Amino acid sequence: MSQDNDGNDASPGAKTKNGRGGDERIFLVVIDATEEHRKALRFASLRAKNTGGRVALLYVLEPAEFKHWMAVEDIMRQERREEAEALLHEVSADVQELSGKTPVYFLREGNLAEELMKVIREEKSISILVLAAAPGKTGPGPLVSALAGKASGSLPVPLTLVPGDLTDEEIDALT
Repeated sequence: MSQDNDGNDASPGAKTKNGRGGDERIFLVVIDATEEHRKALRFASLRAKNTGGRVALLYVLEPAEFKHWMAVEDIMRQERREEAEALLHEVSADVQELSGKTPVYFLREGNLAEELMKVIREEKSISILVLAAAPGKTGPGPLVSALAGKASGSLPVPLTLVPGDLTDEEIDALT
């Protein structure tokens, strides 16, 4: 069993009562290279703090395009994994500061949308998915478009979309 700094069980799937089987509301945030994930992270962290919940982070390593030499592909995969772990470590510190609790995190490899759905279905402690829409005229982003569109009816948890144009002050006021 893994524990957070508060001495609580922080292992994925820890027993909680959140409507899907736990006491603690878990806000899942997808972490990636986009700037908008920071908006979702801030919103989820502050909501978790204000409701006695916890944040969970998901980073998905998508398969590399490079398939020519296995040794090179393995090196590239390891480098991507190290970058992902560094980002998760950095983001974890932000969550700890904002929410007061150490987040749970998941590092998966595969297709982002598929792995996201797997984590939500496997981890009954997750109660809300928090994503941020890309700001500007480019559209909300492919994951938000997919989940808020056709897939929205099959999500096993509510989806909260944070507008990417919101300032930190506006997010603080909403939470």
